[in-house]
Amino acid sequence: MYAATATAILVTMALALTRALLGPTIYDRVLAVNMFGTKTVLLLSVIAFLNGRPDFLDLALAYALINFIGVLAVLKFVQDYTMRHSGEERGQ
Repeated sequence: MYAATATAILVTMALALTRALLGPTIYDRVLAVNMFGTKTVLLLSVIAFLNGRPDFLDLALAYALINFIGVLAVLKFVQDYTMRHSGEERGQ
């Protein structure tokens, strides 16, 4: 049962990676990378349960925090970049 869950998570991770590479906008790509990080946390949790290693859950929580902060940082960068370059296009 848990092997099927891990396989399903790996398939959705592959789909998220595909969306991150092919996404038409930067926001689609950031959302796909965020989903990939979330699926990584889920996969680490399933592996921790399968192997009976609760210390993997600590790694999963740390990765979730890094993923969250990283996505916020990228979105802030994109926002600042688009604001800066939209002013240049209008001749300001």
